[in-house]
Amino acid sequence: MTPRDDLRSKVAVALRYRHGEDVAPLVTASGRGLLADRILALAEEARVPIHQDAELAEALDQIGVDRAIPPELYSAVAEVIAFVHRLRPPPIGGRR
Repeated sequence: MTPRDDLRSKVAVALRYRHGEDVAPLVTASGRGLLADRILALAEEARVPIHQDAELAEALDQIGVDRAIPPELYSAVAEVIAFVHRLRPPPIGGRR
C-alpha cells in the first residue's frame, strides 16, 4: 500500500440523533482521505467527541449524507451514542 492509498483509506463519518425528532440517527457528513481529515478537524474544533471504529465508519460511509442509518446498524450506533453520553458532564440538577 502506498502512502496515497493509505490517505484515501481514511474514512470519517458524522452522525446526528435528536431524541424525539429523528426516527433514527442520520449521516450528516462522510468522506475519505482529505475530506475525512477535514471532518475530523471540524469535529475537534467544535469539541465533538470522536469515536474510532473503522468497520462501522466503512458501513456508515456507504449510506450517504442526510440519510438515516439502516436498522442493522442500530446496535453499533447506539454504542457510539452511549459513548458520547458518557463523556458529557451531568447537567445541573442531575438528570440528562
